[in-house]
Amino acid sequence: MNSTASLAAPDLDRLARRRARMLAGWLVHAAIFVGVNVLLATVSIMSGHSWALYPLFGWGLGLAIHGAVVLASRLGGGLMGRLVQRERELLARRHG
Repeated sequence: MNSTASLAAPDLDRLARRRARMLAGWLVHAAIFVGVNVLLATVSIMSGHSWALYPLFGWGLGLAIHGAVVLASRLGGGLMGRLVQRERELLARRHG
């Protein structure tokens, strides 16, 4: 059973907007990451040192974690919906 099939139109719209905001947030994060790290790499190369690798790897790890959270929310949404539906059915049987 698809969990989005049981959502009303306003709930579906709210979920779609939330997921779109999460993805847009990651895209902004990635764009800033690229821009800043290109600038840092340029300054690093001009100074003759390779210090720009440290913020690149540190921030890259943060960007990867952010991306994993966004991806998990997109892929795991169906799982959460199924779990909630199962709990509703159990509660309805016990108290209905």
